[in-house]
Amino acid sequence: MELTLTDESRMETPDPKVTGKASTGHPGSYDYDLVIVGTGGAGMAAAIRASELGATVGIIEEREVVGGTCVNIGCIPSKFLIEAAHHYHAARTGFPGITPSDPGLAWADVVHRKRQIVDRLRKEKYLDVLRAYTGVTLLRGRAELLGQGRIRIADAEIRAGKIVLATGTRPALPPIPGIEEAGVLDSTSAMELQSLPESMIVIGAGAIGLELGQMFHRFGVRVVIVEVRDQILPGEDPELCRVLAEALRAEGLEIHTGAKITQIQRGKRGCSVHVEAGTLEGELRSEHILVATGRAPNTRSIGLEAAGVLTDSSGFIRVDEYMRSANRDVFAAGDVTGGPGLVYVAALQGQVAAQTAVADLTGGRPSPIDLTTVPRVTFTDPQLAVVGTSENEAKKAGRLVEVTTLPIEILPRAVVTVRSAGLIRLVSEAGTGRLLGAHIVSANAGDVINEAALAIRFGMTVEDLASTLHPYLTWGEGLKLAAQTFTKDVSKLSCCA
Repeated sequence: MELTLTDESRMETPDPKVTGKASTGHPGSYDYDLVIVGTGGAGMAAAIRASELGATVGIIEEREVVGGTCVNIGCIPSKFLIEAAHHYHAARTGFPGITPSDPGLAWADVVHRKRQIVDRLRKEKYLDVLRAYTGVTLLRGRAELLGQGRIRIADAEIRAGKIVLATGTRPALPPIPGIEEAGVLDSTSAMELQSLPESMIVIGAGAIGLELGQMFHRFGVRVVIVEVRDQILPGEDPELCRVLAEALRAEGLEIHTGAKITQIQRGKRGCSVHVEAGTLEGELRSEHILVATGRAPNTRSIGLEAAGVLTDSSGFIRVDEYMRSANRDVFAAGDVTGGPGLVYVAALQGQVAAQTAVADLTGGRPSPIDLTTVPRVTFTDPQLAVVGTSENEAKKAGRLVEVTTLPIEILPRAVVTVRSAGLIRLVSEAGTGRLLGAHIVSANAGDVINEAALAIRFGMTVEDLASTLHPYLTWGEGLKLAAQTFTKDVSKLSCCA
């Protein structure tokens, strides 16, 4: 059933005056036990957890719509477009015995459907959730910290026992001459294009640049990706990045790494990017330029100095393991802290911030955040999924490790689906066999990686993985086969043996 939202998605609340007194018994006098600035993943998690603990909560949003990056302009819309591009690409490329076709593409309908999904999930996962928790009030307006628990919102002033800042980030432009005047796209505006361009240059080969670059390529756009560093997905295992880059290039994407961009220009016939790569100099031309080189924190003009909140050199709020800022009454959670930039990490940070804040008010004992096992996924095709330690990281830390690599083409599931690009690399502790890291390039890698995350978190060994039954002809079986390669030549094993 389709759900199209009306103006309910812009639900308003009364003026931000006193709407409830503290329920936690704190000796101070304030309007809410906890005031949260921002309704994204971190802010929502903080509001839910604080309400569960019996606190009164005011959650502030200055934009017309609630929800942060993920639901509005990030995970949800991008993954829908990636899925749509996959189906279009599959029809155009065919399958053994199935002739490729030339399906019609109604880009406007795709974008319309994307907006419907965003509207639906914004209502179901944000507005409806806020209404479901007692003691939580949605306040509209721009928030400014005034110090001593005071917050100005709209034309009113409220007082909070504790404050959580969950203001998120925004796309950032690198300091390239001409970039401000060229009218470049960012990840938000690129997904709102009214028509597909013929060509596009993507600056930045991180997760966002690769995901959106491949998506547009699969919709028929000629895409060139330019990365200043020596590999795509800087920071990831070089061998996995090489395998992924080969797969993307085999599909038709043009990728340049180690390239310096000296100037960007826009003319009557489109855009140009001046590039230096080693001793080569050249000019790339396209209809649009998409810049995906990083994000900046939303910390300007929100009163951090007045509240005694410190930031790093890039403007991200400094926090400890309890998500507490330099001011013990002000916490921060989510992307604004400069962490991994993953919505599920932001949600955990929000929970920890709320638990600590309420514990401060009630005299309870908070629990620190634990980010030792954080899985991450790049939603290209094939996907790249990682959790734990890489071989290089382990060696730099002075740890003795054993490493094994399984080519995905050995996996029966890869054979029957004709998707053999990729590999699985496992890192284990020498002597104990304890799993330390898992790195996967394959179709559906993101659906497989959490088994490895659980294994690492609970101290399992590669033998535990190898001896656990895995359903045959699944992508997850790859972890079992990879674990077996520590002691066996799996190419000489029968099915499931």
